[in-house]
Amino acid sequence: MSTTSKPDRAALIIGASRGLGLVLANELARRGWRVIATTRRSGGELQASADAWNGRLTVESLEMTSPEQLAALRERLERQEGCRLDLLFVNAAIDRGNLPIHEVSTDMFAEVMTTNALSPLRALEALRGLVAPGGTVAVMSSDQGSISRNTEGGYELYKASKAALNQLMRSYSTRHADDGQTKLLIDPGHNQTQLGGPDAPLIPQESIPAVVDVLEAQTGAPGLQFLDRHGETVPW
Repeated sequence: MSTTSKPDRAALIIGASRGLGLVLANELARRGWRVIATTRRSGGELQASADAWNGRLTVESLEMTSPEQLAALRERLERQEGCRLDLLFVNAAIDRGNLPIHEVSTDMFAEVMTTNALSPLRALEALRGLVAPGGTVAVMSSDQGSISRNTEGGYELYKASKAALNQLMRSYSTRHADDGQTKLLIDPGHNQTQLGGPDAPLIPQESIPAVVDVLEAQTGAPGLQFLDRHGETVPW
């Protein structure tokens, strides 16, 4: 695992209050990145981490599903002198249980799709202008969004939301094909988080350093890639 860093690299992590996002923010800071991390609620583990990093990790308030708050965040960051990002990483997902799709209410469907698919792309569109030429935009996906790997039952709405996320990211990549930015969908594996549950085979402290290795190794790569934590391609 790499422990060295080029100086003055900057990252914005959307959704870092706990779990994978929190570990990602800390891992980047440990490697020498300047990290801005967002949370919906002040305090908690993220603020404790920011205090421990003595300015290398700072916290911003954001409800990602709010276009108005995304615009306000962009304006705040634009006012910061020299705020140019080398990495914009969107990490957000919810799961509302293991229901067959015919038992999912319309409100539940809309909530999950808005949070897991629509809002991450809104965040990229709102904030991509802060990313430096040659920088990276990335979204936390899952192999649960792989249609070809959907060979076991369960979690139909969550799988559908991640497949929708992947498809929307494909459209985003096509629309911005000439912007010179690396575009990544990342499958971190099944981790012990609030979303992944206590019986998952991985812990974020093991999987996220590998994810950061992939992010660093792919800097400058053209086009969109859907990669796992080992840097291997995940089938669509």
